[in-house]
Amino acid sequence: MTFTLTTRRIGSVSSLSAFTWCPAWVPLRCWCSGRRLHSAPRTSRLRSLPPTRVPFSFTDQLRNRKTDWLSLPAWHGNTTRGGAGHAGARGTLSGALRSRWSSWRMSRDLHLTKHNDSASGNERKRRVLSGVQPTGRLHLGNYLGAIQQWARYQYDFDCWFCVVDMHAITVPHDPRHLADETLSTAAMYLACGIDPSHCHIFVQSQVPAHAELAWMLNCITPMGWLEKMTQYKDKKQRLGDDAPVYLGLFAYPVLMAADILLYRAECVPVGEDQRQHLELARDIARSFNYTFCRKRKPHKLPSVFREPEALILPEGAGVSRVMSLTDGTSKMSKSAASDVSRINLLDDADTIRNKIRRCKTDAERELRFDDPARPECNNLLHIYRAITGNRPKADIERELAELNPSGWAGFKERLAEALVSFLSPIQQRYHEVRQDALYLEQILAQGQQAANAVASETLRAAKEAMGFALPSDQHRVFGLGIEIQERATSSTTSVAKPSVSSAMAREDPAD
Repeated sequence: MTFTLTTRRIGSVSSLSAFTWCPAWVPLRCWCSGRRLHSAPRTSRLRSLPPTRVPFSFTDQLRNRKTDWLSLPAWHGNTTRGGAGHAGARGTLSGALRSRWSSWRMSRDLHLTKHNDSASGNERKRRVLSGVQPTGRLHLGNYLGAIQQWARYQYDFDCWFCVVDMHAITVPHDPRHLADETLSTAAMYLACGIDPSHCHIFVQSQVPAHAELAWMLNCITPMGWLEKMTQYKDKKQRLGDDAPVYLGLFAYPVLMAADILLYRAECVPVGEDQRQHLELARDIARSFNYTFCRKRKPHKLPSVFREPEALILPEGAGVSRVMSLTDGTSKMSKSAASDVSRINLLDDADTIRNKIRRCKTDAERELRFDDPARPECNNLLHIYRAITGNRPKADIERELAELNPSGWAGFKERLAEALVSFLSPIQQRYHEVRQDALYLEQILAQGQQAANAVASETLRAAKEAMGFALPSDQHRVFGLGIEIQERATSSTTSVAKPSVSSAMAREDPAD
């Protein structure tokens, strides 16, 4: 039994079109448009595509997900071995697909995009979007777990960083402080190394498309999906039984999905606590594309949204999650009742020393990494490692072994001084940015202009797919090259019949 890969050429680029794995029945999938074609005999579906079939070992390729799926000459190997007969081969393949299918689909679009842009001589950067709520003051966990990584991503990705102030109002807030906290968060982005010449910084509420798309997606998102969100349950419990729970808190994962899908981001830096929301965004994008694009009659439309994938912090590159100073099993949070539980980025030296001196530890004197029975010790050691250059753990353990018999007292003093030295340049840069209000406003205005340009185009395509009546100068059936023109006469205004023009045909933005 031989497995074949079928490709077709679009211009000068070879793109993955369909694959088959069964001699009798052939479930075909068109990867260029994302459409699912019904099962059909092989010859009837593949005659229309001038195919190039390349035998390869499918299970071997599944084991190596980073293989460039379009480097066809590099593919080699025997056919998949599944025992004698059709049933054995199919069973072996099904097992491999169950384990790798989801990851393969997540990486498929990235391989196609990178290959297409490389072939044209223009290496397009993958788009990344992320943001932080402007509630309270940013703390060490925000920096080590998110903003520090953004500063590294901005040179390798097309980065868009926003201050998500619309998320801040999903819980009770003080309107007198929201605007100032929004500007402070944007200034902290710049102080932490985010360079506006390499990325875009903007405020979420200044781009109206976020709210519009969020409402549109709310109308197609089942409530059952939102009821499964653990973040909603945790925040509801934190507010207390007597506190009212508003619709914004329940539906804010849909707003988060709108933020991501609006800019057609390919990668989203997320922690473990936000991974569920990213999966929801993928489900919403898939549901929208299928309902309003692929099932549309009489003409199917190209996909409007791209399904994003998680951008995970590489092993050893830093701290993905900083825990509370008073409880090593809970995350450091701005909403925690006690300020002693966190190190704020703007805390002065005396405050930092006092918090470290009072932080929770255990009775053992030996300091070592990755002991699950000692979460507070593990948290403090990882913080110390992250702010002192991410040195090997063995080197740090040998260094701290010299602190005996002082033990925890000596380590806390060393950790406090390291934190003071680490945060001092960030604090200095932050105050410089805040004093230059005009500079900060210019950066946010430039980011707003760029964000509006991208967001308005995606919103227009989404509205068109859902069937909204658009203004005459924007009304074009997305991807089909059909334009509705208005002609004004002296007596009446009439709309001309739709005319199809191949020159107006647009590429599928999902490719």
